[in-house]
Amino acid sequence: MVTHHDEAAAVRPLTLAWASRHLEVGERIVRTEALQGGITAELRRLTIGRPDGGTRDLVLRTFVNVEHAEDWLSREAGALTLLTGTGVPAPGLVAVDPTAAHCEYPSLLMTHLAGRTILDDEGLETRLPLLARQLVAIHALRPFPKRSTSLEQGRPHRRPRAYVAWTTADTVVTPKGADAAAWAAAIDVIRGPAPPYEGRFLHRDFQPGNVLFDVPPPHPAGARITGVVDWAGTSWGPTDLDVAHCSTNLALLHGPAWGQRFAEAYEEAGGVLAAAASERLYWRVRDGLACSEEVQSVSQPWREAGRTELTTRAVEERLDAYVTALMDALG
Repeated sequence: MVTHHDEAAAVRPLTLAWASRHLEVGERIVRTEALQGGITAELRRLTIGRPDGGTRDLVLRTFVNVEHAEDWLSREAGALTLLTGTGVPAPGLVAVDPTAAHCEYPSLLMTHLAGRTILDDEGLETRLPLLARQLVAIHALRPFPKRSTSLEQGRPHRRPRAYVAWTTADTVVTPKGADAAAWAAAIDVIRGPAPPYEGRFLHRDFQPGNVLFDVPPPHPAGARITGVVDWAGTSWGPTDLDVAHCSTNLALLHGPAWGQRFAEAYEEAGGVLAAAASERLYWRVRDGLACSEEVQSVSQPWREAGRTELTTRAVEERLDAYVTALMDALG
């Protein structure tokens, strides 16, 4: 019998049978628990009972009525396969059903990583350089070009598809009460063509909500990253794009100044960004403006995780302050 932590944790019958078929001989699913944090996907922890009486955990990721589920799950499965053995702490792929051929909805089964997300202000000074170093390590990965048959560590590698912009100048939502002149100038920045760039392997949603930490209680300074999750947006593009996305999230979670500081930490960790200030501005503004269209969906998981003060309005105000600061500093 499978026990559920709550009603939301129940796994649908076909999906449960599919997941069970991918277990080791003698193993069975004994418990399921809903996990918080997903915006587009349902996440559940599956506790697996082993023949020797011990247990291990897997994570089930399911997209319910999501338009791009097949693409996202296929990309995530490819990324997890690529990341095996690279030193980047990512989940291991167990099985994937991107077209819902066996499950009720497109699903992916992966190993469970220790650690937890930390969204609090406390200890950010320690975590910021860890985030920067981890992102530099991700960008250092070198998958072979698409359709390459070359092998590295015995596995064929494919370059991820090129990044897709998340906003246009015509879809930006200027927050109520925002600095109209600064936002108009920012929108003009992204009307122009994207700057030239040297492509790199991108996570595409690298931010505190997708990074797991282990923090020893008596010694917060001993924090370390134990995992990076949610690789569904893996893409090929400029390092500035990943840095810009993490910067925007840090600005909204902790205040505009932290968004500015992350780019500095990334360079201090050995990362390379666009040489021209105007090119850096383009990528950072582009990501900040993209966030304007989804403030509600971005902030809700933060409130559920305990940051109750981050109302939609509060996050809009921080976004306005961040975009304005970008235009003042780099524009």
